[in-house]
Amino acid sequence: MKYRIYLFLLLSISLLSCGGRQAPATGEQGDTLVFRHARLIEVVRHSNSTEVNIRNPWKPGKMLHRYLLLPQGATADPQRRQGVTVVRVPLQRSVIFTSVHAALVAQLGAQEQVAGVADLKYIKVPFVQQGVKNGTLMDCGDGMAPVIEKIIDAQADAILLSPFENSGGYGRLEEIDIPLIECAEYMEQSPLARAEWMRFYGMLYGCEQMADSLFAAVDSSYNALKQLAQQTTAAPSVLMDKQTGTVWYVPGGRSTIGQMLSDAHCTYPFAADDHSGSLPLPFETILERSGQADYWLFRYDSNQPITRRQLLSEQAGYAQLRPVAQDQLYGCNVQTSMFYEESPFRPDLLLADFIAILHPELKLLGQPRYYKKVEE
Repeated sequence: MKYRIYLFLLLSISLLSCGGRQAPATGEQGDTLVFRHARLIEVVRHSNSTEVNIRNPWKPGKMLHRYLLLPQGATADPQRRQGVTVVRVPLQRSVIFTSVHAALVAQLGAQEQVAGVADLKYIKVPFVQQGVKNGTLMDCGDGMAPVIEKIIDAQADAILLSPFENSGGYGRLEEIDIPLIECAEYMEQSPLARAEWMRFYGMLYGCEQMADSLFAAVDSSYNALKQLAQQTTAAPSVLMDKQTGTVWYVPGGRSTIGQMLSDAHCTYPFAADDHSGSLPLPFETILERSGQADYWLFRYDSNQPITRRQLLSEQAGYAQLRPVAQDQLYGCNVQTSMFYEESPFRPDLLLADFIAILHPELKLLGQPRYYKKVEE
């Protein structure tokens, strides 16, 4: 009976309720919206505007960016506009630099409010590829060196891009008087904290209620899955990813993947590590600490499914790993799946994959969405 309840909560993700918005906490300077998980963003609502403060993830106590969201045609006190970037909402002709944000905009039904993209070759989102093909979306070139003239021709009202530590700024993009939306959610410290930023993007695109409801459903689904996994008795060990060149990068213990593995109730050899990014390790360390794992889950990029034979041809040392001998190999093809596009804002879908693989006794979850068993 308990399993049926959890399955019902999981399936409810497709039924977006209207009760997802958190009640604001009223203060003298406006109404501060409560974020349950996100820590890098603060939103304060005023009668005719919204303040959004993005904390600097690399410099504690400092702000990365301050925004003032103004409805089209609205005005604000000049003093409140000082030191902030004014963004007119809802956006009508945004330019998006990342595949993950293009996918979210599509999920929120705001495709028509996108005028262009950068790094087209990395964006598999259907409406983007089709839009560029038929001429309704502008291809603005490489994200690291975009064609400024095309962004201007697209009449962009904002540019969504990802900030990086010590990047040195955005060059000419800072000179064309188009608001830069710094999408720093990938620096949040938990899967749900990152996903909760969809509420901010809902504000930008005029679909706040949809975004709030979607996040409420994601939050509910993720926690139901977590509780389901915690009821299992076994905590199988797992090895993550594979060698790239001479280095094997594994998720740090405080990374979103590391925390998902904890929520999936498994034994992860690097769970005690305090890094929020990836750890570069030599093969010998992997063999020593993870060589006897029960399962091996890795990502790869190919136009066809990888085979066990191909995997061993990359690195003969893989044959020493217990999951290879036990035929417990699961690969996620990032080229043919929507792993990178979906999982940042739908961590529940990825958590379901981990649980389905690591706890096969929970048959209610069905087949994994991203990871597939590697065949001979």
